[in-house]
Amino acid sequence: MPADLPKTMTAIGFLNPGGPEVLQAQELPVPRPGYGEVLVRVGFAGVNRPDVVQRLGRYPPPPGASPIPGLEISGTVAAVGPGVADLAEGDRVCALVSGGGYAQFCLAKAAHCLPVPGDLPLDEAAALPETLFTVWHNVFERGHAREGETLLVHGGTSGIGTMAIMLGKLFGLSVIVTCGSPEKCARAIEIGADHAIDYKASDFVEEVARITGKEGVNLVLDMVAGDYVARNLKCLAPEGRHVTIAVQGGARAEINMAVVMTRRYTLTGSTLRPRSDEFKALLAQEIRANAWPLVEQGRLRPVMDMRFPLDRAAAAHARMEAGDHIGKIVLEA
Repeated sequence: MPADLPKTMTAIGFLNPGGPEVLQAQELPVPRPGYGEVLVRVGFAGVNRPDVVQRLGRYPPPPGASPIPGLEISGTVAAVGPGVADLAEGDRVCALVSGGGYAQFCLAKAAHCLPVPGDLPLDEAAALPETLFTVWHNVFERGHAREGETLLVHGGTSGIGTMAIMLGKLFGLSVIVTCGSPEKCARAIEIGADHAIDYKASDFVEEVARITGKEGVNLVLDMVAGDYVARNLKCLAPEGRHVTIAVQGGARAEINMAVVMTRRYTLTGSTLRPRSDEFKALLAQEIRANAWPLVEQGRLRPVMDMRFPLDRAAAAHARMEAGDHIGKIVLEA
């Protein structure tokens, strides 16, 4: 470990589940990188819905992961563990992590890091990994999206939603989103969506039928589940794919399997955090080869909402839970 590294650091954690107010600053030892790991001096950490669910006590970290929230970070490499050949102290990186992001220092697998281009601010870099890994895997790998197809995304102005819009358009998809207000719909169109449906003012099933000339969409990226699933299936064209990545509307759904059979639907879904290090490393390679050049060219940038100091993580969570944000919320370490 470099001699100038402090022995302790400030991190944000919680003793008992609860509202945003349970998030408190803690003094913890600075971790040491193990084999294949780097220690990152955190510049910014992204705030994501799974952090909120973890704080509520409903999403425990996987075995071996830090109990400190935070699934994506940006910063500079402070120390390099054994077995790491392609990163060095001082390198600017962003990384997908299994926990520990809400801190001044965070361990990351070197294979889960991506290089931060010189013209990409660190706050924007921290807002990329979780949404980019999630959307790439679920839209393009699990959902098999192809150029010329139509994608329906719920939560169009969320971090995932805005990334799905931008990545979808960059890869030749037509993108329809649902949002909860006219203002959010207008913002989604500005970000690049072809159509935005105010689900509080109209039935998104009817609107999708109207927009597509009753042909339906090829793919649904679903963050709601529950009773949305049956409605989503009504939006799908034959051979359509339905990919669930969150269950904000409930984990159970009742659907007509005869419809699935006759229209040849594919229903799938995934969670990212519990996946193996090997899977995430392969996914990082896919992203670096296919999507990261768009970041390096300046064509793909996250939609940013607000920055909060690390010690105001509770306020950041409160903003996310209020649902008023558009794009990504980050913490400055």
